[in-house]
Amino acid sequence: MTRGQLRVFLGAAPGVGKTYTMLEEGRRLRDEGRDVAVAVVETHGRAATAAMAEGLEMVPPVQVNHRGLVLSELDLNAVLARRPDYALVDELAHTNAPGLAHAKRWQDVQTLLDAGINVLSTVNIQHIESLNDVIEQITGTVQRETVPDSVLRTADQVELVDIAPQLLRGRLSQGIIYPAGRVDAALSNYFRLGNLTALRELALLWLADEVDSALNKYRAENGIRNKWEARERVVVALTGGPEGQTLLRRGARIAARSAGGQLLAVHVTSPDGLRGGDPGELASQRALVEKLGGTFHQVVGSDIPHALVDFARGVNATQLVIGVSRRPRIQALLTGPGIGATAVRESGDIDVHIVNHASAGGRPVLPRLGGALTVRRRLWGLALALAGGPLLTWALVLMSTPESITGDVLSYQLLVILVALVGGIWPALFAALLSGITLDYFFIQPLYTVSVATPAHILALVLYLVNAMLVSFVVDRAARRSRAARRSAAESELLASVAGNVLRGEDATAALVSRTREAFSLESVHLMADGVQLAAAGARTPPGAASLVLPVGEHAVLELYGRDLEAADRRLLAVITAQLEAALDFGDLAETAKGLGSLAAADKVRTALLAAVGHDLRRPLTAATAAVTGLRAPDVQWSEQDRAELLATAEESLATLSELVTSLLDVSRLQAGVLGVSLAPLDTADAVLPALEELGLGPAEVELEIPPALPPVLADAVLLQRVLVNLLANAVRFSPPEAKVVLAASAFAGRVEIRVIDCGPGISAERLEDVFLPFQRLGDTDNLTGLGLGLALAKGFMEGMMGTLETEDTPGGGLTMVLSLPAAAVEETTEQSAGSSGGTL
Repeated sequence: MTRGQLRVFLGAAPGVGKTYTMLEEGRRLRDEGRDVAVAVVETHGRAATAAMAEGLEMVPPVQVNHRGLVLSELDLNAVLARRPDYALVDELAHTNAPGLAHAKRWQDVQTLLDAGINVLSTVNIQHIESLNDVIEQITGTVQRETVPDSVLRTADQVELVDIAPQLLRGRLSQGIIYPAGRVDAALSNYFRLGNLTALRELALLWLADEVDSALNKYRAENGIRNKWEARERVVVALTGGPEGQTLLRRGARIAARSAGGQLLAVHVTSPDGLRGGDPGELASQRALVEKLGGTFHQVVGSDIPHALVDFARGVNATQLVIGVSRRPRIQALLTGPGIGATAVRESGDIDVHIVNHASAGGRPVLPRLGGALTVRRRLWGLALALAGGPLLTWALVLMSTPESITGDVLSYQLLVILVALVGGIWPALFAALLSGITLDYFFIQPLYTVSVATPAHILALVLYLVNAMLVSFVVDRAARRSRAARRSAAESELLASVAGNVLRGEDATAALVSRTREAFSLESVHLMADGVQLAAAGARTPPGAASLVLPVGEHAVLELYGRDLEAADRRLLAVITAQLEAALDFGDLAETAKGLGSLAAADKVRTALLAAVGHDLRRPLTAATAAVTGLRAPDVQWSEQDRAELLATAEESLATLSELVTSLLDVSRLQAGVLGVSLAPLDTADAVLPALEELGLGPAEVELEIPPALPPVLADAVLLQRVLVNLLANAVRFSPPEAKVVLAASAFAGRVEIRVIDCGPGISAERLEDVFLPFQRLGDTDNLTGLGLGLALAKGFMEGMMGTLETEDTPGGGLTMVLSLPAAAVEETTEQSAGSSGGTL
């Protein structure tokens, strides 16, 4: 029997349209003459989904009584007996009721497939087993209903049903996905814009990985061994010359040929300094790289082609773009293969593009003398002495006359100087000795013998050696100075690169640590302070395995992991550690400045408090004083009614005065950070009901939506009641008489949210932040509303209880105040009741 095929519709979140798409495909197959039956479908009360299911044959579900609740489940035996060509099975991750043949619905699907029935099913990304921990990090919810990855990876087709997060939230707000009573909680919890965006990216990445696995399987089955690079990662080598912009644009075009292509530009600086790079050109090329959407990198390497290839392999590059050498052809012939030829030879499976440009093959120039005299330079000098001596002797012998001895001597002297310029002192001394012997043998009588007939011949040989030593000394000294100058230039460029990253918004310490690892090709670099990691770059490494540890200031160290660094590298590291120390000092100063800022804010509040004492407290104090003074006046006879009114005025004014002073003291405690908070598990209703009683509010003014299974919050009962009193009083004050204030509560990701919702005029977006500032009435001018401290105190109380207080717009108009507090006991809830497989809200 041929096994059936499985087609799965994958979604990033509930409501994207998986079930609708599955039913739509079922109708299409039915219209083509295929035998289609709906084995099980969950419409979740969505009218569009239910309408799409109409007209399709339904296999009646089996009814299972579970703990007094009747559940409708897939009737596996009925579907097997019906045996359609295609069975539509919704919610692949669903957990079956106890007593059925299988514990999971995906196991029912496997049975249907084994029976030769093709299955169309649906699943959300949060129900894939391997992504369970990632989903918990994103949403704060552990999914208890999951599908093994192997089930989806063996599916014949996985199709992504996608919708933009903003559009999905819009559908939710319109009541298309959930009933109106669940919309607010869903929007503020599971259906946050950040959550939906992350889930969507996760679904796309999982599907892309599945496509890549299918491609690898195809290549393995067909014996294809060469690489098929679906994504291009192009590295462009920059020398700092004018050809850089041509190379970058060519590299960008190569990267753009495939979706997701990346462009990386790299400039190699030798340990001795720059290699002909123009800082101005490099700066403009860096800007062009960023404009093209790429990244700029700088590495240090004595062997440029090796450094380029190592960098390309390190970033897993597929293409390497190099410009044609700017050296003249004659110089290229003399000095051997250039960077491009060496890179091609060592690139392996990385494609190397050698691009022609206007600066290729420049005019002839003398070899640059920069850098220390390496072994290679000395070998070139020795080769010049060995090859140049015989050639020069052959030429001079052909043109020799008795009068040409002076020219012969000067010719050999020139050869010695050239050898000294190229190879330094030891090749020059060899050339001087060889030239003296050759001159004596071929040009001084008696010919063809090496004899010293007169002391002048010995003096000539000594002069040859002295000249060689003097020229070599000058060459070595110039090389050392050139090396020092170029070293300084390399340090300047590296530090300028770091400064540029900082100016573009990167953290100074992180940028320095990252560039240090990149510049010296290290495995990783860690900046530690008192055992705490401040910044790191590169792969994780075991503690204590650092190849070099450098102190940074008095309390920090820079740990370098990887190759041993030379003395020249350590000099540059000294500059970097000095910059790191300055960055850490700047950070300390910034923290101090923040402290000063808080002091300034506290001083501002104190000033406002004094102003309030002089203005807002004057009215109740004056009224109370006038009432008491009038009662005590001996020359006035008050009636009982007048006396009662004066006493009531005094009592009311003193109560107002007491309330204002209490608020001022609370603000002072908040500013001083000495607010007393006693946190304990608290039932939300135990805080809400006293607040309603205090305000004298009942069902006619406030509608409560508090779920009975809501977990307790960790809060201070007194402070939470004060917050609720303030928010409810404001909401009732600004709501229209015919509209009720709604107080709703919900739990999500270990926290409990209490929402006070009014349908009043609301607050404009530009004034939302001002509502939490002290002494703000936002347009109230009656002087009967207190000091404007209510919301400032409420926010401070919430922060003291490790909670938050935020504002949201009420759908249809108005303001919603959202209180969020940690739950005293985390309880897992799911989107649906028993028998469903939706996401938790």
